[in-house]
Amino acid sequence: MDPTAPTAPGERPPASGAIEARIAGKAPRVHILTGAVCNNNCIFCMEEDRDGRYVVNSATTDETVRWILGQHDAFEEVCFTSGEPTTNQRLPVWVKMAKEAGARQISMMTNGRALSYDRYARLLLSAGLNKVYVSIHGHTAKLHDGLTRTPGSFEQTVGGIATIARYKRLGVALHTSTVVTKRNLPHLHDIYVFLRERGVDQVVFNVMQANGRANTFFDQLFPTYTEIAAAAEAFLHQASARERQVQAFFVDIPLCATTRLPDHNRGYVEDYVHFEPPVAVHTDLIPAERLAERRSGPDGGLVAVRRADLDDSARHKRPECASCRYDRVCEGVWGNYLRRYGWDEFVPVR
Repeated sequence: MDPTAPTAPGERPPASGAIEARIAGKAPRVHILTGAVCNNNCIFCMEEDRDGRYVVNSATTDETVRWILGQHDAFEEVCFTSGEPTTNQRLPVWVKMAKEAGARQISMMTNGRALSYDRYARLLLSAGLNKVYVSIHGHTAKLHDGLTRTPGSFEQTVGGIATIARYKRLGVALHTSTVVTKRNLPHLHDIYVFLRERGVDQVVFNVMQANGRANTFFDQLFPTYTEIAAAAEAFLHQASARERQVQAFFVDIPLCATTRLPDHNRGYVEDYVHFEPPVAVHTDLIPAERLAERRSGPDGGLVAVRRADLDDSARHKRPECASCRYDRVCEGVWGNYLRRYGWDEFVPVR
């Protein structure tokens, strides 16, 4: 799940309706898949198929990275992700390659644990890393470690946030990503204050995507969108007493469910593309007859996979959606969600 807040700190709230314009004008970024290994064991992880992930991510080599970086002018951001990037020994080399290729934004999605080691963090920053998305799912060890199912992960993740916060003076952006679940939904304000007090620029609350382990444990984890929107509204009202403009963003929740939220705080998932070996691409994502036009990479040995390929087959709309003001930019609702909760909470916005 890949979160980006729509405006920079200090900007005025966008005008009413700007969320549609922001989504329609969003620029793509490229994801470089770094490996199959993660040192957390999150209960909601999208990547439940670890064997399949190994096949896909093992295809990333120095040659692959070099070829991808050769296309970087087409992308707003180069982001290292999938698996836990810091478990790959080649990561500092690849970050340096991105800097030498002239990439303007070089980022990483990480659980932040390895960044608690100052020497390693400085290695990545000196190589060119200038934006970090740290996944943290609670403001206490009990809450966070319970969701990551990894004792001690909270302490190291908070240590990683502290390390990057010390180097923000060098121009490094520090964002966090919190996956919203039934367990942490009552604690949005506490989580936000905890992170902002530790130097986080933007706090992104990612609503779960109903696939992978999030689908396996759906009943235990997934609040309704209506519940999430109500909790978000209450949190933002409370937080606005501390900050003129709250730097929290709710991502991957249908826009028709968030009309009561300030427009500034309604986020979206960025477009991205990554590259996989053809044998790993399922024809239910990209039809076999279209695979040829997606072939790319060194010697045509990769296939370009867009985020829409991963999501479109799993999200749905109904005829009434065509009358909604957000229909043009809305991606629909997860089928796995609809099977549990149905359509009743989704009312088209005229």
